[in-house]
Amino acid sequence: MSFSSFGFSDLLLQAINGSGYVTPTPVQLRVIPAVLAGRDVMAAAQTGTGKTACFALPLLQRLGDRPKLKSNHVRVLILTPTRELAMQVEQSIADYGKYLPLKSAVVYGGVKLNPQMMKLRGGVDLLVATPGRLLDLFSQNAVKFAQVETLVLDEADRMLDMGFIGDIRRIIALLPGKRQNLLFSATFSDEIRKLSRGLLNKPLEIDISPRNSTAKNLKQCVYEVDKGKKSALLSHLVRNKGWEQVLVFVRTRNGADNLVKKLVNDGVAAATIHGDKSQGERARALAEFKENRTRVLVATDVAARGIDINELPHVINFDLPKVAEDYIHRIGRTGRAGCEGEGISLVSADEVKLLSAIEGLIRQTLVREVETGFIPKHKVPLTRQMKIRPKKPKKGKTSAKSGEGRKTKSEQENADNKPRRGRKVQDAEQFGGRGRRGQQTRDGSAPPTRKRTTEKPKSGRRTPK
Repeated sequence: MSFSSFGFSDLLLQAINGSGYVTPTPVQLRVIPAVLAGRDVMAAAQTGTGKTACFALPLLQRLGDRPKLKSNHVRVLILTPTRELAMQVEQSIADYGKYLPLKSAVVYGGVKLNPQMMKLRGGVDLLVATPGRLLDLFSQNAVKFAQVETLVLDEADRMLDMGFIGDIRRIIALLPGKRQNLLFSATFSDEIRKLSRGLLNKPLEIDISPRNSTAKNLKQCVYEVDKGKKSALLSHLVRNKGWEQVLVFVRTRNGADNLVKKLVNDGVAAATIHGDKSQGERARALAEFKENRTRVLVATDVAARGIDINELPHVINFDLPKVAEDYIHRIGRTGRAGCEGEGISLVSADEVKLLSAIEGLIRQTLVREVETGFIPKHKVPLTRQMKIRPKKPKKGKTSAKSGEGRKTKSEQENADNKPRRGRKVQDAEQFGGRGRRGQQTRDGSAPPTRKRTTEKPKSGRRTPK
């Protein structure tokens, strides 16, 4: 099946062919017809399966015959969690619609507001935005939503993780009630599914890949290493294995800067991208990495969703993520669109709980390796996925030695036929005829019991009769 079967215009097909696409991916085959029909859609698929084209292509087709836009108005609003992803999505839309008389734009924080306000003056057919900057522009009357026909939430789960749910709700309240809603994400958490039920109108739910799964053509492994030798091991692997394009994820911004300094000192061209960097610095580092001028790009999770590099061969988890789902998003940068990729994690002994959570999420035991010269002093303990649980012994079987603690058949029959007796009788027999408190008369008989008196106690209470 080809893209022409969707009924796209000749100009749109010309742009698709120029982008190098030949056949639609499985998720595109199911999503594009629904979007063309105007249905609400909730789609979950692995990163790299062409989710952007799922909504960009049919929306460009539908906008071709719409009336002229008013000033500062928008027809299609696309929300993304990060600046990098916003720029990536808008670039794809511009490539697909370069032969169409439609206008697209992207707005995000970290840059001056006035140039973005100027872009919106004449109206925009498709606007890609981060939630915070969009609300800033709305407060300045730079953007209006009366003509919005479609709302797209891209990487909706990431927006929820980053705390944008409040901004998203405020934006939704400003939009027309009658509109098409599309939700796309690499994975869908239970919270996202709960949110979607209040936003979507009888949506078509599409889940191409199993939840929390990774690409089949992606090789994954773990290198055990002491925490203090991680940077040395990374530098060793990059230089000795001849890796030319490596994306490395760390947990903190300071950790990213320190790692880049160590790599540069070892003669490895490296750059960093994180939230403290200006938009110009981030764009420059990403461009140099794509052009192979930088060998290693070190990033925090804030940039994980916005990095789209064709045929990226290696992704390294220098620090394991605290949230297991982020592991899927990180390694999803490689092995995309059927290409082979490699996801490697450098794990120290203190990260075993994080490793166990990841293996439990993906339901897979990661292969462990140790590099010569970096054998860890503190080995990484086995995870729950690797431990073999012993079978419980069946009831009736004991570990005692044969003959000990077992009764013969005749002894068991006598025990079964023996009548049960009260505790007092058993105690009396146990003490050899002794009575209460072990007392015993000279002839061996138990002493007589005391008689109850009818005298009133000093407290004035009557004894029961």
